[in-house]
Amino acid sequence: MLYNRVTEEIIRELAVIAGARNVLLDPAKLEAYSHDETSKEEYAHMPEVVVTPESTVAVAAIVKLANRAHIPLTPRGAGSGLSGGAIPVFGGIVISLEKMNHVREIDYENLTMTVETGIVTNEINNLVKDKGLFYAGYPMSLETCMLGGNIAENAGGGKAIKYGVTSRYILGLEFVTPAGDIVWLGGKLAKDVTGYDLVHLIVGSEGTLGIATAAIIKLIGLPAAKSDLLVLFRSPQEAISCVPVILSKGLIPTAIEFMDRRSVETSCAYLNENLPYAQCGAMLLIEMDGRDPALVESEAEAVGDLCMEQGAIEVYVADNRTTQERLWAIRRNIAEAFKVYCPVQSLEDIVVPPASIPAVIPELDRIAAQFGITIPCYGHAGDGNLHATLVKDPEMSMEDWHRIEPQALEALYEAISKLGGKISGEHGIGLKRKEYMKRFMSPVELELLKAIKRAWDPNLIMNPGKMFDLENRVG
Repeated sequence: MLYNRVTEEIIRELAVIAGARNVLLDPAKLEAYSHDETSKEEYAHMPEVVVTPESTVAVAAIVKLANRAHIPLTPRGAGSGLSGGAIPVFGGIVISLEKMNHVREIDYENLTMTVETGIVTNEINNLVKDKGLFYAGYPMSLETCMLGGNIAENAGGGKAIKYGVTSRYILGLEFVTPAGDIVWLGGKLAKDVTGYDLVHLIVGSEGTLGIATAAIIKLIGLPAAKSDLLVLFRSPQEAISCVPVILSKGLIPTAIEFMDRRSVETSCAYLNENLPYAQCGAMLLIEMDGRDPALVESEAEAVGDLCMEQGAIEVYVADNRTTQERLWAIRRNIAEAFKVYCPVQSLEDIVVPPASIPAVIPELDRIAAQFGITIPCYGHAGDGNLHATLVKDPEMSMEDWHRIEPQALEALYEAISKLGGKISGEHGIGLKRKEYMKRFMSPVELELLKAIKRAWDPNLIMNPGKMFDLENRVG
């Protein structure tokens, strides 16, 4: 597919559709839309124009224009993604939903909320917590990410082990197709097998099949109590090996977060925090929650006892909000802390079956030793989703890094594949990982994905250059 450039005539049409104030052309403003949280130096591409529409009708008109003129179109939320999914690889138009952030309805009888997808995810819970409700499908970056990005990536997070990921809570979507048609899919239904499940085909499609402009999300009861345990182990292997044991005992933690010592030290230094890690090789941060405070306390105690039986050095209990927030802040800021230590890195998103979790750490140690790099590891151990981060040593030359990084990634992905895992659990494929899809997905499965893309988007305008390559280039 040969793409056309954005012309002055196209810009005038965009101004008519969305309003001149919502059409950005200043290079200084465009630069912010040229990248996400991946490396700017490695992945950034400048858009030709950014449009910030304020209605679904305007979104549809922009899509129709782009489809007619054969101009690539990149949907965008907060730009907090970690796979390059919102980067305009072929230039063209970036369509940002940042101004489409309204709540259309809160239906307390059906326990649903209908919101535009530019809403910051954390705002959803702020609106309903006084009613004893919450939206449980949020990721760790809930204070900065937008719901549309969560839907595009089928985002998960620390609480996915108990509550699941985004897809569990998306009941319906207002959707703009690559042809510019507006359609409502799904609804306020607990069960629906009326035809193909298009809602959950779109969730996780990374903006390659169209643009979700609004969503009906499911709300559930807010837990009345929670208790967090910080569990110290002598080695990463001991910590990670404890996870399947906990899961096999019928206890269902809200979260089991793994942090190796390097991750904890780096985050604590970044936050000017202190944790008792002198004798510690790794930690688990385990959260229990529920409606009954006595039951939560009992289950937390049982988990703590189980960890001690499995060789834990110490178990610290955080049962008040201040202490809990301190612990979770350390976990949430690990990625940011490593960027300060060295911005040149590859934050990975591997996922394996729960029973294979203990086998991951030896593989990381082997690969780190083989390539002479550091691979700190942290993440959502309870569901097998770990963030193994290849970090460049500050003294390593960029030439050596560019030579080593793809080899180390290949070794990492191959090891995870042999364990029955996949190369992304929640961050998506996007631009960053697409070259590895054909190596770790069967040709038949990959062709099925491409067939869906071609059927929905025959002109290949919708977020091209992501997930896999097709026949597209700029004219």
